[in-house]
Amino acid sequence: MDRQRRANNPNKYNEDGTFKFSNRDKWVNSNGYIKTRNKLRELQRKQKDIRKQSHERLANYILGLGNKIYVENMNYKGLQARVKETTINKKTSKYNKKKRFGKSLANKAPSMFLIILDNKLKFNDTQLNKIDTISVKASQYNHITDKYTKKDLNQRWNDFGDFKIQRDLYSAFLIMNIKDNLKEVDRDLCFKTFDNFKVLHDDEIERIRSSNCKLVSSMGL
Repeated sequence: MDRQRRANNPNKYNEDGTFKFSNRDKWVNSNGYIKTRNKLRELQRKQKDIRKQSHERLANYILGLGNKIYVENMNYKGLQARVKETTINKKTSKYNKKKRFGKSLANKAPSMFLIILDNKLKFNDTQLNKIDTISVKASQYNHITDKYTKKDLNQRWNDFGDFKIQRDLYSAFLIMNIKDNLKEVDRDLCFKTFDNFKVLHDDEIERIRSSNCKLVSSMGL
C-alpha cells in the first residue's frame, strides 16, 4: 500500500523519500490501491474475529478451573508507547531501538481478554482481583531471601542456586499467594505451597520442551 501510494502521489514526498508536510494537494488513490486497502481491511476483520474467539475459549477454560482469579493491574497503553529517551548500546555502539510492545499487544489484545474474563465472572457475582503491581513487584521479589532484585527484560529465569524457576511462572506463583489486601505477598503461604509448585513447574517446562508446538520466546526456552 505504501509503494502504491508513493507511486500515485510523487508530489507528496521529498527526493530522500520522507513525507513533504508542506504539500496540501489531495491524495490520489488508484483502483489498485483501493483494492489492496479493502483486502487488508478484510484480513484485519478476520484476525479480530479469530482473536475474540480464542479469548472466549481461553476464558471459558480458566473459569472451568475456578472463579477466584488474580491479575496484575497493568498499564497496557504505557507498554505500547515508544521509549522517549535515546540510548546507545554499549556493545555495538549503535542506537537502541525505541520500539516496545506495541505490535505484540495489538496482536494479542490482553486488555480485551481481561474484559471478556471479567464480564463472565460478573455473571457469577464476582470479579477479577487486580493486585497492586507497584507494591507487589512480583517480577522482582524472592520469597526465600525476602528481597527485591530488579531484572532486565531478557532475564527470563530466576536463579535460586540449586535450581532455576521460569520468571513468569514464578511471578504467577507469587500472585497466587497474595494477601487479601492485594498489596503484599504472603511469604509464609509461599513456603507452604512452593514444593508443590516446583514439581508442577518442572513438569510443565518439560512438557513445553518436548512438545511439537512453537516455543513462546518470552519463556526463554
